[in-house]
Amino acid sequence: MIEVDRLTKRYGEVLAVDDLSFTVRPGEVTGFLGPNGAGKSTTMRMILGLDAPTSGTATVGGRAIAAQSAPLKAVGALLDAGAVLPSRSAYHHLLALAASNGLPRARVDAVLEEVGLSGVARRAAGTYSLGMKQRLGIAATLLGDPPALVLDEPLNGLDPEGIVWIRKLLRRMAAEGRAVMMSSHLMSEIELTVDHLVVIGRGRLIADTSMAEFIDSHSDREVVVRSPHAEAFGHRLTAAGAAVRADGEHRLVVTGIEAAGIGALAASAGVELHELTLRQTSLEDVFMELTRDSVEYSSEKEAAR
Repeated sequence: MIEVDRLTKRYGEVLAVDDLSFTVRPGEVTGFLGPNGAGKSTTMRMILGLDAPTSGTATVGGRAIAAQSAPLKAVGALLDAGAVLPSRSAYHHLLALAASNGLPRARVDAVLEEVGLSGVARRAAGTYSLGMKQRLGIAATLLGDPPALVLDEPLNGLDPEGIVWIRKLLRRMAAEGRAVMMSSHLMSEIELTVDHLVVIGRGRLIADTSMAEFIDSHSDREVVVRSPHAEAFGHRLTAAGAAVRADGEHRLVVTGIEAAGIGALAASAGVELHELTLRQTSLEDVFMELTRDSVEYSSEKEAAR
């Protein structure tokens, strides 16, 4: 388990993280989201003991990383996939990490096989593509077989096959009882991968909830209705308490009544329907709306100047 308790970080006059508290629980993939400058990387660095908090605590398995005798056995971390000597092979990069944490050589071979780099393990890491470096970084996170994982933008540089692979890997890690924390700007992948969301803006907590609750509580469930009798049926829906708006010829967007209720009303009135589709707001739409006031660098703001 990863626990952040009233974590605060100041850089001079800049308050990067402001009294932040949340928990990354075993058995779940937790998405850690926020616009650029929200304090995500700073928070991750404090969890991993790379930055000292101004106040508050961050622990993994109930202990600060600095108190862990073998950190790789406590938490696997990926913050910068390019942080590897370009002249060193992937095998020897992982071997050095294993030796520093008292891990057996067999773990190096195991994680290279896991991430699909066994065939190129003796090549210099500097010759790797961005996607291959990302896989090497993920191999390092798995090296100590840790109960917790912290990954910052793990999808960068991966092709579609690689993205599907990392999604399945993280889901499997959580299913094995690990606490998995990942940050990403790819909202469509977050929506497919994570169970729980922690959203921050300007260093403060905005949301800490399940994926389903996050979307449901910040969006309207709209139903798209298409019928050759759309106008007349719209009046019936309004009379039944729905909010109705036209969306092109013969097409309505309805809120306030579920799809099943709309279908039943159409059947009782003998109205022919050509479409009855639930359209729920995406994670990206909800995220953009919820963090609108927390964005520091916005093209809309620049255009307004």
